[in-house]
Amino acid sequence: MDNPTTTRGSILRNSVILGLFAMATVGLIAVTQQGTAERISEAQRRVQLSALNEILPHEQHDNDLLGDSFSVDDYPQLRLSDARDGYRARQNGEVVAVILPVVAPEGYSGRIDLLVGIYADGSVAGVRAVSHRETPGLGDKVDIGKSQWVLEFNGKSLSMPVPENWAVKKDGGNFDQFTGATITPRAVVKAVYQSLEYFADHRSILLQLPAEESTNGN
Repeated sequence: MDNPTTTRGSILRNSVILGLFAMATVGLIAVTQQGTAERISEAQRRVQLSALNEILPHEQHDNDLLGDSFSVDDYPQLRLSDARDGYRARQNGEVVAVILPVVAPEGYSGRIDLLVGIYADGSVAGVRAVSHRETPGLGDKVDIGKSQWVLEFNGKSLSMPVPENWAVKKDGGNFDQFTGATITPRAVVKAVYQSLEYFADHRSILLQLPAEESTNGN
């Protein structure tokens, strides 16, 4: 017959071992998650920085774009679900362009997150899709790595083309649609136009113009 004292001691030892094992496992998971989160954050930062520098190359600004950010929380006009970072590009301290976050919620496969660079004169510096779930070979042509389509926006403004031509050609506008896919480019064209409207409405604040210049609406 087993000794009750020995049995209790064995149970206690096993419990302690299991407890220590559980604590070690939890600790390992926590460390792994933290490390993974840091790697994901760094990867996202690299993607963001790459997109920013594609929109506004180094020769067009002399500041650190990621370090010159500001919060954008105009949800209705830019279709944001939460506050996002916008960025200012400067030359000799003067704001020469901004990069705004904007969402095209009506993509074929859901929302398309964009960054739209806008020069101080209100013309488009560049557009990049930073997140989407569009169909490979069709809607994913919004990605600069898949197609040059987003370059069509470069140099465009609220007046060039005129507002009624800010649409895909199938809808009577100036912008190409994708073969077999109209919904995605239609959504992106609309989002870029809305970002230009947002810039026009908030130009003085975005460009950090002096109060007297802001009063004149320039």
